Amino acid sequence: MKALVTYFSQTGNTEKLARAIYEAIHVEKELLPVQDVKDTKGYDIIFVGFPVHAHSVPAKLLPFFKGLTDGQNIAFFCTHGSLRGGHLAKQALEHAIGLAARAKILGTFGIRGKVDAKMIEALMKQAEHQAWAEEAQGACNHPDDDDLADGKAFARGVLAKVGR
Repeated sequence: MKALVTYFSQTGNTEKLARAIYEAIHVEKELLPVQDVKDTKGYDIIFVGFPVHAHSVPAKLLPFFKGLTDGQNIAFFCTHGSLRGGHLAKQALEHAIGLAARAKILGTFGIRGKVDAKMIEALMKQAEHQAWAEEAQGACNHPDDDDLADGKAFARGVLAKVGR
């Protein structure tokens, strides 16, 4: 079995989670930033990670999605400032699933990640974003060891679905 763990990360949160997932899987594997992925063929499973941007998938991932093959086994993971299980992260994962409509989605996973203080400060000044910015302040110590352990368990669970 061959696995690819790929990710887009701006602050390092998603990269930390990608590395934890990579460590947890004990198969032939590669860890690559999404911009370095040349071809998705030949992988039995691809773990794709991203930070949630405005409750969506960052535009930089769109070329990657276009390169997926029909029936490709995919598992998504993301980092976000929202509470775990919150609707904004769920919307982003649903968007990712829609973008990968030709793939076989084996799971999704999200954890909190520290949000840049300047972004929080700017959003606190906008009434429509103030509640989210207050919530995001609570993510300042994430991803933590428990988050990363949950990510590893997620990865092992996905591999079990593939047959290893």
